[in-house]
Amino acid sequence: MTTQDGSDLETLEDGALMVLFANGDPGAARVLTKRLLPRAFRHAARVLGDQAEGEDVAQEAMLRLWKAGADWQADGAAKPATWLHKVVANLAIDRLRKSGRSVELGDDDFADDAPTADAQLQDAGRMSALDAALRTLPERQRQAVVLRHIEGLSNPEIAEALEIGVEAVESLTARGKRALKAALEGQKEALGYGT
Repeated sequence: MTTQDGSDLETLEDGALMVLFANGDPGAARVLTKRLLPRAFRHAARVLGDQAEGEDVAQEAMLRLWKAGADWQADGAAKPATWLHKVVANLAIDRLRKSGRSVELGDDDFADDAPTADAQLQDAGRMSALDAALRTLPERQRQAVVLRHIEGLSNPEIAEALEIGVEAVESLTARGKRALKAALEGQKEALGYGT
């Protein structure tokens, strides 16, 4: 896919793609959707514990990104991915609060397909254990851990997405990792990690 001037859209940064989208380039929207929608879905599904709700939140967040696209500034401070994670985090929290329910992750496997049945079962067991352990974390710790260690965002990006300071992100992720370690400690051998 190329721009009107012949540039390859796949090689452009997200911010440049947003500017192209704002200027009417539908190809830029397709490339950004391909890049960002899977990340938004994984984030929402993990926080909400439900794939269908995760899809709804991810789609709503993408719609909001497109609405904001008309005013996107190429030199703006926000990166599209960080902005999107911020919207996903807020939408997910709103859904949890409105429903008044605790987060319960289903038996759905969020893991990638494994090459063998044994490996797939082991991966499913590991993901199930991780999801159960994530479920025990307070909402903000869960958000920070998912964004840092599953989605790979930097601490400043997480701070921007969650509207907190970098020090708070570091604290949340450190406490979350300790809690996850404690929750998973007795399961190492069962999960195939040995002792």
